[in-house]
Amino acid sequence: MSRRGLLRSAAFGAGAVTLPSLLAACDSGPGGDAKTVRLGSNSSDAVPKKAFADAFKAYGQQSKEGRTVKVNTVDHNTFQENINRYLQGKPDDVFMWFAGNRMQFFAKKGLLHDISDLWQNFQGFSPALKAQSTGEDGKQYLTPYYYYPWAVFHRRSVFQQHGYQAPKTLDEYIALARQMQKDKLVPIAFCDKDGWPVMGTFDYINMRTNGYDFHRDLMAGKEAWTDKRVKEVFDTWRRILPYCQKGANGRTWQEAAQSLQKKEAGMAVFGLPHAGQQFPVSEQDDIDFFPFPVINPEHGLDAVEAPIDGFLLAKNSKNLKNAKNMESAKDLLKWLATPKAEDIYLASDPNNIAVNSGADTSKYSALQKKSVELISGAKQISQFMDRDTRPDFSSTVMIPALQKFIGNPNDVDGLVNDIERQRKSIFAAD
Repeated sequence: MSRRGLLRSAAFGAGAVTLPSLLAACDSGPGGDAKTVRLGSNSSDAVPKKAFADAFKAYGQQSKEGRTVKVNTVDHNTFQENINRYLQGKPDDVFMWFAGNRMQFFAKKGLLHDISDLWQNFQGFSPALKAQSTGEDGKQYLTPYYYYPWAVFHRRSVFQQHGYQAPKTLDEYIALARQMQKDKLVPIAFCDKDGWPVMGTFDYINMRTNGYDFHRDLMAGKEAWTDKRVKEVFDTWRRILPYCQKGANGRTWQEAAQSLQKKEAGMAVFGLPHAGQQFPVSEQDDIDFFPFPVINPEHGLDAVEAPIDGFLLAKNSKNLKNAKNMESAKDLLKWLATPKAEDIYLASDPNNIAVNSGADTSKYSALQKKSVELISGAKQISQFMDRDTRPDFSSTVMIPALQKFIGNPNDVDGLVNDIERQRKSIFAAD
């Protein structure tokens, strides 16, 4: 899922920049059509777009008050790159976004409505889900909807054809990649044109090497990027890069996933939807994964990246200044928090996992069941680099830094010194 550049083109508060018209909400003004909830969607890919359409249609059908959802769907990258100005301008009533730091950042800026009153009656959400939906002020702002794990994905048939075994350690992972090269495969599909995909690889190498606590503190700006532990992450990554698809900075995640689907590449570090959405239904059963391998036995496979997506209320929505419109928007969130709402969505999109414990998992695919096992067995769950840190640090510092590393991995000292200089400046503003 593309999530780059919240503050790429403007600092927070730069209201003079014109918001692209396709991201502008269809705002009818205070009190206008209180039974229609306007929703900003970043799910422009075909599979999730249809799944959400099914869910919103079902909401309208069950609404005794005749409420409906009017969806404003925007290209995923465009939505992410302009979310900051979108929320400061004329946003929709409800919008899709992410849990954790990415939600907390906008809550702290006063751009989200508090929905703690709804959380008092929510059922089926774990304490961990509530924590990821809670701002720094202790109030809840997000209704979680689904989550998905990151792992090393591959095709069962390719592994069976060549007799490959899932590696458990970094040395085994590199040995497998070397064998794939001999077998005329690109060992690891690799991409970063969108700016975020390689963050998953960095996070896993970091957590496997230094543990989750160090990852958390590094993302929070509490650790220096010049620390020898960070340099070790990049040094380890350099061992893997020779087996990665060349030209990653010019390749989209869809293109990388398609190379896996076409059996041109043997493996890819992705989230479950990224692999799944590029495989036709007839080939879904051929998708498999293994956990990113162990690097430091002290930390083993303790941590798993499992981002949580959900829905929020935009504070600057003119409609929500009217009590009846607010009632309708909250009614939608209450319904989206139910097991039934998740069941309807997942019936059309098997590339995610329900967050509500009451959701029907009997129809889960083998891949979904394996995903649940991976996440439930983890001691720590991270949200992904660009969700675990400040959005301005992620977009203006880490996206170009990681792209620079991929283009020239030999100057690690210069790279971390530059990141550290910017970290000090950005986090000093907290």
